[in-house]
Amino acid sequence: MMPKSISKDGVARRRILQGATGGLAAAPMIVPASALGLGQAVPPSDRVTLAGLGLGGRGTGVLRSFLIQPDIQFRAICDVRNERREAIKSMADQQYGNHDCAMYSDQEELWARKDIDALLIATGDRWHAPLSIFAAKAGKDVYCEKPCSMTIAESRALADTFQRLGRIYQAGTQRRNGANFIKAYDLARSGKLGKLTTLHAEAGPGDRWAPLTSHAWLPAEPEPSKQVVDWDRWLGPAPWRPFNSQYVRGRWRGYFDFHGGGILEWGSHTVDLCQWVGDLDDTTPVEFEPHGMGADTPYTIYGRYANGLKLVLRDKGFLGLGTCHIRFEGDAGWVETADGGKIEVSENLRGEVLSVSPQEAGRATANHVRDFVNCVKSRKQPRSNALAAAQAHIASHASYIAFQLGRKLNFDPATDTFTGGGSEEANRMRSRAMREPWRI
Repeated sequence: MMPKSISKDGVARRRILQGATGGLAAAPMIVPASALGLGQAVPPSDRVTLAGLGLGGRGTGVLRSFLIQPDIQFRAICDVRNERREAIKSMADQQYGNHDCAMYSDQEELWARKDIDALLIATGDRWHAPLSIFAAKAGKDVYCEKPCSMTIAESRALADTFQRLGRIYQAGTQRRNGANFIKAYDLARSGKLGKLTTLHAEAGPGDRWAPLTSHAWLPAEPEPSKQVVDWDRWLGPAPWRPFNSQYVRGRWRGYFDFHGGGILEWGSHTVDLCQWVGDLDDTTPVEFEPHGMGADTPYTIYGRYANGLKLVLRDKGFLGLGTCHIRFEGDAGWVETADGGKIEVSENLRGEVLSVSPQEAGRATANHVRDFVNCVKSRKQPRSNALAAAQAHIASHASYIAFQLGRKLNFDPATDTFTGGGSEEANRMRSRAMREPWRI
């Protein structure tokens, strides 16, 4: 059953954001090392205790940003792959000069540990929302990699659970704490672009992540022992499929059973940034119209919010400033940036913005982690909180549904439903069945 929205008119959703952040969204989160007390001893009572779930390449990188925080103590790793458990334990034990990092293959063992405050979740997409919800119910705060959900229904369940239980959630959409993206945000919010008219978000790109997923399976291979890879636990809520080693090595992307679609890869970041700058963290567009449907051709999904602001989700046509482009346009100018740190603006705004170095831009993840740790302590909402993440993901999922169906769709953000003639098929695509015994 589709979870009910928090508010019919969005007021309650906005109250959650504004009341908890106290203006956080407008304040830079780039904190110098001296202010963090790096290199100084932190009493155990002031530390946030952390465990990890499913830490592969990306998760290991995020863990490094946690380990440099003086008030973090990493205590355990849970993974279905023995080689990953061993690698993370070795990393943690080397950091602390001991052998204390515990290893688990079942997440229930982490839920039972009362000495762990928070979890870093970086499994495959199929597990992100369920594990985050399970962790919240077990009394843990969560930093979870993106995409945060596989469906619209999972997105709403995620937001509702964290709001109801009062837990802290930070989505791994670290660009909200990236120096150049903050500068682009500040310029747009300052009014120097005039009234915002169009928000551009990079999706894909299609030549790297095909927007459509495959319903095929990889050929079956002999299943390893449970100690080496717990295949049943790796699949989790996804449908049962025969084992293939390529899946566990990262080749699960692009397969419908395990992946929410290529549009979500960048869209979960860039649509998120567009909603942030538009002060739209409690809503979504009300219509989605796809263009350019060929698998090997540029594609665009045009969205429109209830206030008239436009969202353009596209995989081509940006300025080549790096990966993950965003562009904010107003009636008096525009600004565009991407991961490289360079910021371009319209001619009338030359001199208003200075680009940041690649090194400064590259500190986004460390800044994002710091934001999360601060909020675990203060109980304020971080920049990429559960509601903001859910709404950006719902917008991305709705875009993908429109792309798959190849037609314009109308959407009601208050009920998370498609409306109007021919919406029945789209509404059936808002959720997926979960394999027993998993439920959220």
